[in-house]
Amino acid sequence: MASTVDGLEATEYAEHSLMPVPDEARTSTVAHQFWIWTGANVAPINWVLGALGIGLGLSLVQTIAVLVVGNLIGMAVFGFFVLMGQRTSVSQMVLSRSAFGRRGAYLPAALQGLLAVGWCAVNTWIILDLVVALFAKLGYHGGTGLKIVVAAVIMALQVWLAAVGFRAIARFERWTVPVTLVVLCAMSVVAWTHTDVKWGYSGAGLHGAALWSALSTIMTAIGIGWGITWFAYASDYSRFVPRSVPRRKLYLASVLGQFIPTVWLGIFGATLGTISQTVDPGQLVVQAFGALAVPVILLVIHGPIATNVLNIYSCGLCAQTLDWRIDRRKLSYGVGVFAFFFTIVLILNGSFASSLDGWLGGLVTWVAPWAAIMLIHFYWVRKQDINVPELFLPPGRSRLSDVSWSATGAFILGIVATWAFEYGVPTWLQGPAATALGGIDLSWLAGGAVAGLAYVASLMLGGGLVRARLATASP
Repeated sequence: MASTVDGLEATEYAEHSLMPVPDEARTSTVAHQFWIWTGANVAPINWVLGALGIGLGLSLVQTIAVLVVGNLIGMAVFGFFVLMGQRTSVSQMVLSRSAFGRRGAYLPAALQGLLAVGWCAVNTWIILDLVVALFAKLGYHGGTGLKIVVAAVIMALQVWLAAVGFRAIARFERWTVPVTLVVLCAMSVVAWTHTDVKWGYSGAGLHGAALWSALSTIMTAIGIGWGITWFAYASDYSRFVPRSVPRRKLYLASVLGQFIPTVWLGIFGATLGTISQTVDPGQLVVQAFGALAVPVILLVIHGPIATNVLNIYSCGLCAQTLDWRIDRRKLSYGVGVFAFFFTIVLILNGSFASSLDGWLGGLVTWVAPWAAIMLIHFYWVRKQDINVPELFLPPGRSRLSDVSWSATGAFILGIVATWAFEYGVPTWLQGPAATALGGIDLSWLAGGAVAGLAYVASLMLGGGLVRARLATASP
């Protein structure tokens, strides 16, 4: 009995602290991980992004091909970040300390925290038009006031789940996602058998630079770029998986948990897009599913909750990585309040497609370079051997450098390269290199390659490789 109590206490401690998860608290299973990542991606944003390809003039076949190939690549790399958490039992941004330095990791942690808050608002905002339109099918016509009320209810529920911790998140995803998938199956059957889906939709007949520009934009938004946006979250949840769990099983469960719903919903949105040629979330679904308004409303509301509990939880961990001595529960409440007001701003302002593409494009600007550095550092420099206790010593007392300029400099160069090769809808995300290429977006590739090469060159030329291996070698 005492061991059970100790295990519960250890789990409670691990859920609310930044410290390594003790072995007795590492009770997450492969199934938990699959449902967590599936739930995070069974969200309307994915069918909206799938429809974006049709809106940009691609054919249905071209859109589906980009979705499948891009996510195969992006999610395959995502799996390696999942394995980092299982190996070390610490969160993703704490692992950044090994590469970026004890205080140098503040930069990616702050960016990831802002990313998580922003995603929380965007994911909530993106379903509000749809909820209002579906309620109209039931005879209730609301407007901005209804949107704000729905946003407040959703935000309150997801903040509560995130504040409770990992166990609540895992249970919520495990019990609600299968039901949500059943609703999604019904929606798919209706969409593909009872609506005017144009399976042979040929798009706008794009060719040459215009075609490659559209293809690369979708690759960045919901292909490889979509997988990249999840890299910074991976270890936050896999750190609860015991080391005894086969790495191959954990890898496959996490990758498939991301890949299946993302591609499924992307194809779902693309097929609906052939009917209306629009990326507006309300019109995409309401035009096809007026008779299924109630279950669709439940699916739509579940989507941002399942995704945003991860955003809020990870954002709290990022704040603790900045050495903020604030209880993670209180941080979760603060994140919810901030995200709610950001959601209201999105409700009252902005073009949907432009705002969404701008936000997604901006994410890749920093995640791709950071990811390249972390992969190189963890798997090549450190060879998966991290001295975990050193990551948690106060600044000045750890053998880690205060700021690793090799990593930080490469990171900044990578961000510049990402922007230069980016071609988003907003003009400020249309870099000179992408413009010169006729609008072809290679941001994720350029940013990752430049950051990775710069990091390796800096270590090799400056003798930093040996120092980096010694600084965080296991005792």
